[in-house]
Amino acid sequence: MITINPWVNFNGNAEEAFSFYKSVFGGDFSKVIRFKDIATEEFPVAENEAEKIMYIALPIGNGAMMIANDVPEVLGRVNERENRSKIVVSTGSKEEADRLFSALSAGGEVEGPIGDSPWGSYAGMFRDKYGIEWIIEFTPN
Repeated sequence: MITINPWVNFNGNAEEAFSFYKSVFGGDFSKVIRFKDIATEEFPVAENEAEKIMYIALPIGNGAMMIANDVPEVLGRVNERENRSKIVVSTGSKEEADRLFSALSAGGEVEGPIGDSPWGSYAGMFRDKYGIEWIIEFTPN
C-alpha cells in the first residue's frame, strides 16, 4: 500500500513549527534528528547549525506522517513565497520504491540517488520533469 506524506522545509524554525503542529494535531514525534546527530568528518556540521532539525516526523491521522527539516544556511534561505514542500511517497518494499523512483524521475533531475538514508530508510530525492520535488522511500518495520 502506498502512503503519501508532506515534507516541509524551514529556515531554522522547524522545531518551533512542529511543536505548534503537535499542539494542534496531538500525538508525539516519531523521530527527531538534529544535524549534530549525523555529523562526521566527511559531513561536518557548523556550530550554528548543530541544533537545527535534520529530520522530524509527526504522525497525523491514520498512517499519515508530516515531516520537516531546516534548510542549512549554506544552501540559502527558503523563499516563503515559493512551494517549499516535497511529496513523500512511502512504499511497502524496496522494489516498489525503485520502480516509483525510476518512473517518476524520468526526464527530471535526481538530487539524491535512491539508497540508504541518514534517517534509517531507503530513500531517494528528485525534481520531476514538471519541477515537482519528490522523495520516494521505504522504511523497514
